[in-house]
Amino acid sequence: MAPIHVLHGQPTPEELAAVLAVVQARAAEAARLAGAGPAAPWNDRSRLFRPAVHPGVNAWRTSGWAS
Repeated sequence: MAPIHVLHGQPTPEELAAVLAVVQARAAEAARLAGAGPAAPWNDRSRLFRPAVHPGVNAWRTSGWAS
């Protein structure tokens, strides 16, 4: 990991610890997502969402149709 340098200002130890905690959490999440691979198709919940209804002729009628 590269060292972090404070270029401007004089942060308190608490402020510096808060910034480092956020940076570490983001790096850990990015590493977790990189190693996770693609989601399993049976675990993909996006198929449960209905497609968007666009305004137009008979839009009110088609909004009640099953997707």
